[in-house]
Order: sequence, then C-alpha cells, then structure tokens
Amino acid sequence: MSTLTLRAGPDAARLIRDRGLRAEDVDVVPGASGGPKWLVLAGLDRFFFGEFFTAPRSRPLHLIGSSIGSWRLACLAQRDPMAALARAHEAYIEQRYTTKPPLEEVTKVGADILDVLLGASGVAEILAHPWARLHVITTELRGLGATDRRWPLLASLALAAASNLVSRRVLARRVWRVIFHTARDDSPFRGLSDFPTLHLPLTRENTRQALLASASIPLLLSGVEVPGATGVYRDGGIVDYHLDLDFGTGDGIVLYPHFYPHVVPGWFDKSLRWRRATGRNFRRALIVAPSPEFVATLPYGRIPDRNDFYRYDDATRIRAWRKVVAMSEQVADELRELITTGRLAERIEPVAG
Repeated sequence: MSTLTLRAGPDAARLIRDRGLRAEDVDVVPGASGGPKWLVLAGLDRFFFGEFFTAPRSRPLHLIGSSIGSWRLACLAQRDPMAALARAHEAYIEQRYTTKPPLEEVTKVGADILDVLLGASGVAEILAHPWARLHVITTELRGLGATDRRWPLLASLALAAASNLVSRRVLARRVWRVIFHTARDDSPFRGLSDFPTLHLPLTRENTRQALLASASIPLLLSGVEVPGATGVYRDGGIVDYHLDLDFGTGDGIVLYPHFYPHVVPGWFDKSLRWRRATGRNFRRALIVAPSPEFVATLPYGRIPDRNDFYRYDDATRIRAWRKVVAMSEQVADELRELITTGRLAERIEPVAG
C-alpha cells in the first residue's frame, strides 16, 4: 500500500524530473485551513520542519497559511520548529470543553493553545527569522459581520454564502482578505487581485492577535481586533480555505503538504463539489497528501475533523488523534525514501484541471 498521493503542476514536475525535490528550489509553502485535519500531516511536518528545511538558505522561504495552516507554519518560523510543533500537537490534542461551551470558553481554549505553540519567545523568533517569511491570512467581514452578536453575524454569513453561490467574485464585494506578514516589500503575494487584499506587517504587538484571528471561526470563536489594523478579523479560511492563490512569479516550487489531493478555494465552497481549484494557480506546485488507502487505515477510517468533538467522548477522541499522529510517520517515511532514491518523479500525477 502506498501512503502517498503526489500531484504536481507542469513546471514543478519538470523541475523535479531534472534535479529531484530540493529544499533550495522551494519558494513557497502553503498551509490550509481544516482544524483537526492538520494532525494527519504531523509526520510530513516533522520531516519538512526537522530535516528537509534545516540547511541554511540564500533566499527567503515564504510560508502562507490560513487558520490552523498559519499556526503550523508559525512553528516552522521559530528557532526550534520541532519543539514548537511538539508543543502544538500536545496542546491541540488535549483541548477539552464543557458541554455546549459558550463563545468565550472556545476562544480562551484556542488562545491557550496558541500561547503554548508560541512559547516564551516564539513571536520574537518569527519576526527575526533569517529566511522564513510568515504570511498570516485573515478575513474581514464587512458590514453586519463586524460584530460577535449572533443574529447580525448569522445574517452576514448567510449573505456571504448566497453571494459565494453566485461566484467568488460576488463574494469579494462582502469580504476582504487581510494578510499580516514578515516579508516587508518582498511579498510574492502583492499582486493578488481576486479579492480586495490588504497587506500589513507582523509586529511584536500584533503577531499573536493576527494568528488568533486567522483561526477564529465565526460563531465559534470571538472576532479579533489586531493592533495596527482597523476592523474585526476572523478565520482566514473564509476566503482561502485551501489557498487557491496566485503564488507569485518565482521560478521555484510551491511545496504544499495537504490533507487532500484536491483544493477547495473557500470556506463556503466545502459542499460545492463543482467548486474545486483547477491547475491554473498550481503550475509550479507539488501537492503531497496522504493516499485514500492510507486514510482508510486510520482510526474510524478517516482524517480527524471538528465533528470529533461531538462524535466521541474526550478519552476516545484523544486516543484516536494520538494514533493518527503516530501513524502519520508512515507517510513521511515513504516520501523520504522516494526523495533519497530519486524515484519521486516516477510517482507524480498531474494536478487536476
């Protein structure tokens, strides 16, 4: 059984055929939204964070994520990414709630997990990293969405969902993308034009709040005010669920460890099976995902998700999630072997579309 699915755009496939997958050829690493789904990537994250990207670099590596994806990449942008990742896994798996927790409780638990992930010096390390450039995607809901009051926020989300059903272009009239980053004037994402997009610097004062905002799911967690910006910011996955983005004009690879071999553009597209990303933005991308056959061997035969909090008691959920993290090493082992033996190119399939 193969544990891996490998999909590449034509530019990435050509580069990998010519010289294999090399860390110095990677320009961008995206990180998708998906809550507990990130646990199935634990093995790949440990491989990439702890082995693949350990050599000094002569050019920046741009890390761009929404929601839990931005938190994963915030681990890579710290001085000891493996320690940050271990802290984050443990705190995330052990999260617990009362029955029907209020907004304030869920927000506090999330903030506590983020504080563990960052540790005492994580913010300073992210801002001073010699080559990692972190980009944290957040969303600003315009009009009624700028509140945590349930009914106005529900109305705003309903209008946004209806707009999105028409097209993402119509949704862009109601929702702004705001990216907080450490790239200064060198961000490859300055040309994004599919949504109104604001680019703001990450600072010592706002990094924690920007990361918290990026994972603040409407109606579950409170919206976040971010120092240095005006407005209320929420989960970046509303616009960029799996990051169907223009990744810029670089010559290097977009290395995308992902839960699935396909990409869903926005949060409101999850149930719209026809709204899958095409290959247009993925010409230089390599998507590395667990195979369906491997997923079938996981506890309960699937990747963890937020419904696990309702399906299982805490002990059952935590046991299953720990098993997923342990089993995910099989995916990393296979990828490591393919890279080491030079057989990665043989296994690559084209990106859909």
